[in-house]
Amino acid sequence: MLIVIAGAGNVGRAIARDLIKNGHEVTVIDDDPSAIASAKKSGAKTVFADACEPDALDEANLSKAQIVVAATGDDKVNLVVSLLAKTEYGVPRVVGRVNHPKNEWLFDDAWGVDFAVSTPQMMTALVEEAVSVGELVRLFSLRQSGSDLLEVTLPSDSPVVGKRVGDVEWPIDTSLVAILRDKRVISPHPDDPLEAGDELLVVATTAQQPLLKELLCCK
Repeated sequence: MLIVIAGAGNVGRAIARDLIKNGHEVTVIDDDPSAIASAKKSGAKTVFADACEPDALDEANLSKAQIVVAATGDDKVNLVVSLLAKTEYGVPRVVGRVNHPKNEWLFDDAWGVDFAVSTPQMMTALVEEAVSVGELVRLFSLRQSGSDLLEVTLPSDSPVVGKRVGDVEWPIDTSLVAILRDKRVISPHPDDPLEAGDELLVVATTAQQPLLKELLCCK
């Protein structure tokens, strides 16, 4: 699965490193030679060009990309890249970096943005969530409690599929917060069934995450 990142600055490179470390194919676009050189060291494929130019997007094989991350330090560039990715190339998921809070209202589906975020950690998590079935994806950490908010998409062979929430023996210090299904947010009740493809949001301590992973049949 191809992931294309526009912007090889600190944020773009950090996202690329994390994704490559987790085994994803990544291409980075930037017109800064030093930034591109740094991106190459992480193992990413690179395109030395202006990310707003269709020729650059063609060279990056945007038509084959499943995800585009617009991660430059310029909100205008990120909006243009997002719009081109969605309207001209039909990229299924577009994640846009918001640099200035006053511009956040612009980052919506009218500009081709599926998710607008401001931190590299959350951008990486959104990409991971899109490509990972049966994997625990940490969305963010709750530092005071020593817990994480995790997302997992249940694979069809998960042992909890077909069970009711109340029948699952959840590890201690874990809490199922929500079930995302068919664009609906379900507040879990004991009688709710779990289905293949459900996205579960779970809060769990670090110590209990291996047990949670085993329970949900994560890879």
